[in-house]
Amino acid sequence: MATDTLRAAVQIAPKQTQIQEFELPEIPADAGILRVLRAGICGADVPGYADATRLPRILGHENVGIIEKLGDLAAERWGVKVGDYVALEEYLPCGSCDLCRAGEYRACSGTNRINGGLRYGSTTTTVWPGLWGGYSQFQYIHPRAVMHKVPANVPPRMAAMALPLGNGFQWAFLDGGASVGETVVVQGPGQQGLACVVAAKAAGARTVISTGLASDRQRLDVAKKLGADYTIAVDEESLRDRVNEITNGRGADLVLDVSSGGATEVINGGLDILKARHGRFIAAAFKHKAIDGFALDTVIGKTINFRGVRGHSFKAVEMGLELMSSGTVDLEAMSTHEYGLEGVDEALRLVGGEIRDKHGNQAIHVTIDPWRIHVS
Repeated sequence: MATDTLRAAVQIAPKQTQIQEFELPEIPADAGILRVLRAGICGADVPGYADATRLPRILGHENVGIIEKLGDLAAERWGVKVGDYVALEEYLPCGSCDLCRAGEYRACSGTNRINGGLRYGSTTTTVWPGLWGGYSQFQYIHPRAVMHKVPANVPPRMAAMALPLGNGFQWAFLDGGASVGETVVVQGPGQQGLACVVAAKAAGARTVISTGLASDRQRLDVAKKLGADYTIAVDEESLRDRVNEITNGRGADLVLDVSSGGATEVINGGLDILKARHGRFIAAAFKHKAIDGFALDTVIGKTINFRGVRGHSFKAVEMGLELMSSGTVDLEAMSTHEYGLEGVDEALRLVGGEIRDKHGNQAIHVTIDPWRIHVS
């Protein structure tokens, strides 16, 4: 490979990846190039990997690295320099619409991948310069990139969790309002659910309960390491009875649904365990179907604040990075696997639950090291 070329894992078809070489591009004055040190695999990459649209593309939007090249205007705008250690959000917002001006850039149409907007991990390689994803040795830093400086004491493998941990702080704390003395139930022990456990505990919640299935026992054990006071396997015991027992019949103040499965049963079960009045329900997991039998009367009868949420704010990601730097939570427990570029296909299937590793273990947060030659 020549010094002016790079390697990337390109999705060329549904569930098919090919290692390709790209030219390292020259950049305009308002842009840059990131030497990718790690790219995390988001749960949203799993359905994306099965998708036949927006191909070919380089997946990966939980990306951290070192600034390799930087234009003068870009350096002034972001307050960074070549060699700085940074994390990039997935969003490439316009910066000028009403949503961006209000700080809600995650909802900007300019970065909405469904409508053809630019977004890391979604934009195709046919759009110049092609380097729109983290499963690559280098990534283009677009002039509209949202950038965070990473504390020097946070290793890249952990820093790659900045966005899912940011989601946890966004949903549990900033959107959900988790606070001192409350009881918080997190439905689903995947990486996003575990991030909500961390955030709820950091916000001062007195009791945090993580729920899942018996097959999620490994992840539920990790939830305990991350601060959950109780775990419940809902296919082995009654969610309602157990929450009533833990809370002395009061119920939960806040329920966050971050579960990948179920719909009616999960949503209605979460509504059922909320306290008698003014509980809060945060829906953060797409169900990809209408929910028949939705318990609207429960929402009205209990005066529940029911809210759908997506993504993270700048503040939430900063909170995640600050927590990492503090070293107060054993986040290593979430980082379960790491692969090189040749292992991207296996890694995505592992995250999606299609396979398990050679020890029979599930994945939680998986990272790609684009400079690693062999699969771990």
